[in-house]
Amino acid sequence: MADTAVVEDALSEQQTGLIEQVNPDNLTDEDENTIKNYMAQIDITDSNQIMTYGAATQAKMADFSGKALENVRAKDMGEIGNLLTGVVGELKNIGQEEDRGFFGNLFKKPADKLAAMKAQYDKAEVNVGKIVNSLEDHETRLMKDSATLDKMYDMNLEYYRDLSMQIIAGKRKLKEAEEVTLPALKAKADETGEAADAQAVRDYQEKVERFSKKIVDLELTRTIAMQTAPQIRMIQANDMEMVDKIHSTIVNTIPLWKSQMVIALGIENATQAAKAQRAVSDVTNQMLLQNAEALKTATIETEKESQRGIVDIETLQKTNENLISTFDEVMRIQAEGREKRAAAEEQMIKMEDELKAKLLEVRK
Repeated sequence: MADTAVVEDALSEQQTGLIEQVNPDNLTDEDENTIKNYMAQIDITDSNQIMTYGAATQAKMADFSGKALENVRAKDMGEIGNLLTGVVGELKNIGQEEDRGFFGNLFKKPADKLAAMKAQYDKAEVNVGKIVNSLEDHETRLMKDSATLDKMYDMNLEYYRDLSMQIIAGKRKLKEAEEVTLPALKAKADETGEAADAQAVRDYQEKVERFSKKIVDLELTRTIAMQTAPQIRMIQANDMEMVDKIHSTIVNTIPLWKSQMVIALGIENATQAAKAQRAVSDVTNQMLLQNAEALKTATIETEKESQRGIVDIETLQKTNENLISTFDEVMRIQAEGREKRAAAEEQMIKMEDELKAKLLEVRK
């Protein structure tokens, strides 16, 4: 699995890629044609058009965000964790003898012990088989979700580019309005001195201001699209980590447990055979002692393996680091959002002050 630094670098590259693809100073001919088409549709004098400019793309973004949230809510990672814990529980129960009291355990026959081990193995095998089937279903679902998230990422990129084209077109139209149309209206008002012409200047200034605010609103929506891109990749990374864990359990842990159980049963059979042969002769007795030492070593190794947890502490530490990194990233994004909103608010206040000053100039 990729460590935290690698994941952060990948997310950083994705976010930077979004910005580079819509650099206003490096647009393709296709981008320029798209921007011209948007500019041709803009009529700053039409209040309804100012209000609805870019609204279709914003609506798509809202619908897209709802689907993304639904995709996240549909996942039940807790259930997967419970299943993995269930595997561990079943494996730990193997070899744990039932407490039958002092006299029950004292007179317990070796054959009974072997039969009990086999019964435990059979029961655990059935339970683990059911858990594995559930894990395989979750693995398939997570793989499908990952493919869906790829499509969602592409859709988000498309919305981002469309918003960027509309923003660039809107800013160019604003520049044209402020540097060409508005000065012409002011010149006419100064020349005629008519109240109607002066009012036309004020009306046009107001609509320019409204359209400017609309562009800021579109930029905020584009920021959301930019933030959504790495979030989608983070969800994908979490899904694939869980897929890796499930796959490792199925192909490594379960086969290892089965092989160790076969060894344990073989050792138990060998132990009983050794006890039956112990009375034959001193030579046989010596051989059995050597076998007992070998069996002791094998049993200790088997027990160590069976007691080993399915999840290493290093894995938990890495998971915790990823979680903390996720929180840090979210807080950073939120802080940037607050700073941008504050900057936008200061800019709008500044524009309002400038507009008031201009209106006072016109009245003079």
